[in-house]
Amino acid sequence: MKISSAESVVMEALWRQSPLTSEAIIAEVGAANGWTEGTVKVLISRLLKKKAIGAAADGRRYLYSPLVSRHAYVEEESQGLLDRLFDGRLAPLVTHFSEADKLSAEDIAALRALIERIGK
Repeated sequence: MKISSAESVVMEALWRQSPLTSEAIIAEVGAANGWTEGTVKVLISRLLKKKAIGAAADGRRYLYSPLVSRHAYVEEESQGLLDRLFDGRLAPLVTHFSEADKLSAEDIAALRALIERIGK
């Protein structure tokens, strides 16, 4: 399932707290992104069609909840990035960031600790 960057903003709101009404989602993400009520409702509709979120009737309104976990989404997006740009390999990604001076001392320390833990 492909979730666009705009749709992911709605998903993040639902991952933080759910279920939410469309009004609550609009309040959460609309103004912060310069989106109208109609724009947010279109994003909700797209996510429903993709089965990324579900809707449960609550009187005259619907409550929306994620059907895809954030963990599963991040895993799929991460693998997609690696596949598209680095032939599915992680080392070239890290090399790219190191050569572009994008790794902080904290990042390097975390990577060293990860490699040491994996090596044990």
